[in-house]
Amino acid sequence: MNATTIETHPPLISIVFPYTNWKQEIPLLLVSSWLVALTARISIPLKPVPLTGQTFGVLFVAALLGRKRGTMTMITYLTEGALGLPVFAGGEGGILHLIGPTGGYLFGFIFAAFIVGWLCEKGWDRQLVSAEMAMFIGNILIYVCGLPWLANFIGWQSVLKVGFFPFIFSDLIKILLAGSCLPIAWFLFNRIESDPSLRSFKSPQ
Repeated sequence: MNATTIETHPPLISIVFPYTNWKQEIPLLLVSSWLVALTARISIPLKPVPLTGQTFGVLFVAALLGRKRGTMTMITYLTEGALGLPVFAGGEGGILHLIGPTGGYLFGFIFAAFIVGWLCEKGWDRQLVSAEMAMFIGNILIYVCGLPWLANFIGWQSVLKVGFFPFIFSDLIKILLAGSCLPIAWFLFNRIESDPSLRSFKSPQ
């Protein structure tokens, strides 16, 4: 291996549930987008930016699927919302959410999913500290996209007070939870793979 080559690891989902064609890809993207929608249902209706479990779903799904499928999941999710399906915070939908005050955060999900998925494909999801760092970087990207967009509606003088400070504590909790899930899942998967007695439920090959 060239010294400058960075090893790429397959995302966990592609190992646990191998899929090889578009007939399997589409259900995967739909189910993953619905998982994000489910976390968006956990919502405290602050104005103009609600406090939700949505970013947990975004970060977790990105780490689980990797950069390509994680990104496609977020595009699918935003498309569902734009079409009016009740997938956004509080069970709402519609194109107005994408062009309203929270639109920057929503589009930020795409960039966060790509970067988190990419980092996890470099092995960051295997250890707790690096997994937490990946989630933190992804969360920061959401703010980088969301805050300037929000400032167009409420002004720069209020944007941190309204769109950042109220969410610091809850975001830290979501980062800790999302960053813990993948190392734990990898540990359990490797434990099962290394212990034949734990693989007795598998069908004979």
